Amino acid sequence: MIYGIGTDICDVRRIAATLERQGERFPRKVLSDAEFAIWQARSARWPKRGVSYLATRFSAKEAFSKAIGMGMRMPMTWRLCEIANLRSGKPVIVLHGALKEWFEGEGLTAHVTVTDETDYAASFVVVEKA
Repeated sequence: MIYGIGTDICDVRRIAATLERQGERFPRKVLSDAEFAIWQARSARWPKRGVSYLATRFSAKEAFSKAIGMGMRMPMTWRLCEIANLRSGKPVIVLHGALKEWFEGEGLTAHVTVTDETDYAASFVVVEKA
């Protein structure tokens, strides 16, 4: 049974402007430690891909927060929700701490997809209840 659906579209230029103003403070707030390491590596090699990576993660977390119906309030936080990729490249949601405990306690599973083009990143999340 579908518990919730969330979608988000993000202007990559807005993320770039925020990154320029705030520097690493913004990605440190939004990304998990594992995501931050990937963002740093991509940004060092391909700065535009680093911004796109940050935008897709931001968008996916926004979509996830909408799908669970909480917005950004506890137990939902930016850093407790991680968007990882399987070896195949398929994006998956990995939860940590209190958010993981709540999510599993509710018997929920999540599916996520992300995409980006030059100026936009978009995400779609479906959360199911067993």
